[in-house]
Amino acid sequence: MGNKEKVRGKFHVPHVYVILFAIIIVAAIATYIVPAGQYETTVDENNRTIVVDGTYHSVESTPTSFLGIFQSIHKGMLNSAGIIFYIFIVGGSFGILHATGAISAAVGTISKKMSGREHWLIPILMTFFALSGAMLGLAEETIPYITILVPLMVLIGYDSLVGAAIVLLGTSAGFTAAFMNPFTVGVAQGIAELPIFSGLGFRIVLWVIFLSVSIWYVMRYAKKVKADPTKSVLYGTVQDFEQTAKMEEMTTRHKIIFLILLATLVGLAIGVIKYGWYLTEIAGLFLLMGIVMGLVGKMKFDTIAESFIEGCRVLVMGALVVGVANAILVVLQDGAIMDTILYGFASTIGELPSVLAAFGMYVVQCLLNYIIPSGSGQAALTMPIMAPLSDLVGVSRQTAVLAFQFGDGISNIFTPTSGYFMAGLALARIPWSKWVKWIFPLIIIHYVLGAIFVTVAHVIGFS
Repeated sequence: MGNKEKVRGKFHVPHVYVILFAIIIVAAIATYIVPAGQYETTVDENNRTIVVDGTYHSVESTPTSFLGIFQSIHKGMLNSAGIIFYIFIVGGSFGILHATGAISAAVGTISKKMSGREHWLIPILMTFFALSGAMLGLAEETIPYITILVPLMVLIGYDSLVGAAIVLLGTSAGFTAAFMNPFTVGVAQGIAELPIFSGLGFRIVLWVIFLSVSIWYVMRYAKKVKADPTKSVLYGTVQDFEQTAKMEEMTTRHKIIFLILLATLVGLAIGVIKYGWYLTEIAGLFLLMGIVMGLVGKMKFDTIAESFIEGCRVLVMGALVVGVANAILVVLQDGAIMDTILYGFASTIGELPSVLAAFGMYVVQCLLNYIIPSGSGQAALTMPIMAPLSDLVGVSRQTAVLAFQFGDGISNIFTPTSGYFMAGLALARIPWSKWVKWIFPLIIIHYVLGAIFVTVAHVIGFS
C-alpha cells in the first residue's frame, strides 16, 4: 500500500493540451479582472499591421462566458487553419520522402564509405542531420536512425551515447539554429508578417557556429571514451546492441530523389526571395516534391497516399496545438485584454535599454519551451504578442523571431516533456539522468550562444 501511494503521488508533467487548456481558463478568468483596453493600429511601408505607440486607451469590458471558453478552441482552429494545414501538407510530403528509403540509404552509404576513418563519421553525420533539421524541420522522423548508429558507434569503440548524440544533437542543433525550417522559422515569420525565410544569410552563419560547437562537444567526448572506456558516462551499464536496422546502399533512384530535394530547396529559395511566396505556395511546392519522389521511388499511388498520411500522423499533435494555442489569443482578444497585457509588457520592458528588451524576449521563450515543447505551437502562442511588443520597445521583428527560435529549440533535447527526445533515449537505452549529466554543460553553452546571437542581432539591426 505504501508503494502504491508513492506511485500515485509521483509528480508528472501534464500533457501540453492540458497545460494549454488550463491557460485558456486562466485567460478567461483574467477577462473579468484585467481592465479592457486597446491600441490603435496602422499599416507600415512593408504592409505589416503594427500598433501605434502612445495610443493605448480603455474600452468597454467584454468578459468571456463559460461556453466561450470551449468555443475558443474552434475559433482558434479556424484562425490557424492556414498554418495547421501547411504543417500537415509539408509533413506529409516528408513522410513520402522517408518512405522512399533515400535517407536511410544515405546514412548507410556514408557509414560504409567512412570505414577506417570512423572519427569523421561524427561531423559528417551530425552535419547531415543538422541540415535535415535546418531545412526540412525534421525531428521525430530522425529517431529510427538511432537503431543504426548506436550499435555502429559501440562497434567502433565509442558508446551508445555517441550514437544517440549524432542523431539527437545533430538534428536539434540544426532545428534550433535553422535557416529554412518550415515549422518554426516559417510559421513564426508568417505570424510576424515577415517575408518567409528572410534573414537567411545571417541565420546560416549562426547555424554554422551552433553546429560546430555541438560537433566539437561530441567529438571531444568520443575521443575520450575510445582512449579510455571507463570515461564513458555509461561505463558499467550493458550496451550489447545488435544491428537492428539494415544498412542500405544508395541506388541511382535514391540519388535522383536527393536531386529532387535539392531542386525543391533551390526553387523554394527563388520563390520566397524573388516572387514573395507564402505558406500556400510553399505547401504546394512540397506536395509536388513528395508526389514526384514517390513516383521516382516506384511507389504505388496507394503507398504514396499512405506515406503522406503517416507523415501527417507524426505531426498531428504539433499541428493541432497551434489551434489550441491560438484559442488563448481568441479569449484575450475577445475579452479586450490582449492590448492591456501588451501595454503592461511595453511599460515594463520599455523602461529598459532595447538590448535588454531583446534579451528578455529570449528568456521568456526559453522558459515557455519547458511547458510547450511544440515549436509551431509556441510560435502561435507567443509571436502575436512578441511581434507588436518588439515594435513598441525598439526591437526588430526579425530579432523577436530569432529569440523565439533559440528559446524554442535548445531545451528540446534536455527536457523530459519533449516526447521525441525521450523516445530516442529509450531506443538507445540511455537513462535520462545519465544523458542530462553528459549534456548539461553543452546546454549552458547553447543558452549563452543564443543570448549572444540575439544580442548581436539587435545591435546590427537584424531585419
